[in-house]
Amino acid sequence: MNKFLIIPKEIVTSDSADNVYRKSAVEIVDQTITSIIALKDFDVRKYDGTVLEFPDFTLVPGFIQTHIHLCQTMFRGLADDLQLLDWLKKRIFPYENAHNKNSLKSSARLGLHELQISGTTTILDMGTVNHQEIIFDELINSGIRAIAGKCMMDINDLYSAFKESTEVSLATAYELAKEFHLKDDKIKYGFAPRFVLSCSEKLLRETSEMMRDFPGSMYHTHSSENQDEVAEVRRRTGKENIEYFESINILSDKTVLAHCVHLNNREISSLKSSNTRVAHCPSSNLKLGSGIANIPRYLREGISVSLGADGAPCNNNLSVFNEMRLAALIHKPIHGASVMDAKTVFRLATIEGAKALNLDKEIGSIEPGKKADIVLLNLNKADKCILDTDENIYSDIVYSSDKNSVREVWINGKHLVENGVSKKYDENSLIAEAKYELNQLLKRTEN
Repeated sequence: MNKFLIIPKEIVTSDSADNVYRKSAVEIVDQTITSIIALKDFDVRKYDGTVLEFPDFTLVPGFIQTHIHLCQTMFRGLADDLQLLDWLKKRIFPYENAHNKNSLKSSARLGLHELQISGTTTILDMGTVNHQEIIFDELINSGIRAIAGKCMMDINDLYSAFKESTEVSLATAYELAKEFHLKDDKIKYGFAPRFVLSCSEKLLRETSEMMRDFPGSMYHTHSSENQDEVAEVRRRTGKENIEYFESINILSDKTVLAHCVHLNNREISSLKSSNTRVAHCPSSNLKLGSGIANIPRYLREGISVSLGADGAPCNNNLSVFNEMRLAALIHKPIHGASVMDAKTVFRLATIEGAKALNLDKEIGSIEPGKKADIVLLNLNKADKCILDTDENIYSDIVYSSDKNSVREVWINGKHLVENGVSKKYDENSLIAEAKYELNQLLKRTEN
């Protein structure tokens, strides 16, 4: 039995009351948070487990990102200054198509390292068309909590070499789900048709139907990211993007739609009534020139909203701190300075992310009975507010912190980042490996 006590400066729980505890400790036994202990009448010297004291650090729930592309990590910096459809056609589709098992493994490892050292403990990842088993192997090896699945594409007018038949796509996704859904207690399957323009109606429908065989799985796709995309969906289907999804019974509380930048009132109503989840990716939407989703309205309507960095070639990092800061800032010139306050945004990156993935009974907050996915942050620095109040903690995290603020990370009670350094990966080795594999991949794209 692994039993230990963490004594931080403060505990930011992200529970239903947004409790912040000081002079308190969190007890963890194996994978689970067992109690939050007030230290006033507690004799730490008599504790029968390991005591870890961090008097200058703030304990928070592990961050959750609901839209990631690990397969794209090594393409960072290779697809800059393009709008979505050109970005896919000229760069991303050719690069993803050129992946072999070695390059995909390297890309996934590079991304997982970056995510973990910057405090992300759970992800919803969209893989690529080929070799998805490699990504699952790396997810399991990394110790991260994840919902993931192969990217499904049976149409590709942008880059015709990068697709597969409807039957092959459905069959391989089903086999992967049979092999990897719940193979590890932290891994679930996320069925991932890429977006309407790359998927037949048969693929979209039957993917949704096969989820019945895998309780706890998710449906993960892109929607309404770019105006040209929306116009083409309208031309092909005669409907707006969300309206089309609704017509083929895709919308539900098991569906996560990345982006949702360009929606009309009927589509917003459909998201609300179906309890469909929205993954807000502000840095990606800005970099690709896609626009700004009306997140304040979605929240007012009671629509589930969470955060994701998307892929490294369209932001260009995977840090949740970047997404939190932008999510707080970009809406204020449009909706007013009081919207998207720091506490609201912090919750989007923690408990609301857990709710989006239907994992809020397990993760997303620091509460007894939940899994020990927790992060220690150094907020005791010159670039942070010098006052110690509950509200200033949220301000420091959302507006002033970055990946360098992360000191320690535990996932499922396992210590994976210590003093800001990964206990799993050697960064220099990852970089050397990725450079070699990327050069080989680029040669393949030229042939």
